[in-house]
Amino acid sequence: MTIDFSALSDGELASLSLAGRQSAFAELVRRHRQPIYRLVVGNIGDPDEALDLVQETFVAAYRALRRFDEARSMRTWLSAIAINKCRDWSRRRRVRRFLGLSPTAESDLRHIAEDKPLPDVQAGDRQDLRRLAAAVAELPPSLREPLVLHAIEGASQAETASILGVSEKAVETRVRRARAKLADQLRN
Repeated sequence: MTIDFSALSDGELASLSLAGRQSAFAELVRRHRQPIYRLVVGNIGDPDEALDLVQETFVAAYRALRRFDEARSMRTWLSAIAINKCRDWSRRRRVRRFLGLSPTAESDLRHIAEDKPLPDVQAGDRQDLRRLAAAVAELPPSLREPLVLHAIEGASQAETASILGVSEKAVETRVRRARAKLADQLRN
């Protein structure tokens, strides 16, 4: 008898995963990888590194699956793990920069060839998106994380507050401050 994993709840899939059903965890990954990827790339601004961090997120989630509380949302739980992976990545990156071990110095980025130019409108849109992504990535984590979770990923204030361990009012304030800071950065 085969089980239709797509019809099961996240909690049921977690239980089956703990019982050794790898296909159940694969279904959890399938369900949540895109939102977790968007969350990670929104926080770090690097699509290639985001792929690695998403993988690290799911590996960590698998290892910690026994601690998953079925009363919580799986997406909220995975988002909290992903945010922690982003924080770890940022710390490692700062240390590498401090020690001069950055794989690509900012000055080297000027020498990288760009893709074939797109039509004017598409090129302008793509440049605006890159500029916005870079500006979001430059925000301090206390502003960037609630902005990405709430405003970009569409998590409710309550979910965002739960993931970040702050009050709903703090989420509201931080999102407002993040938007104001982005507006200032993008005007310059």
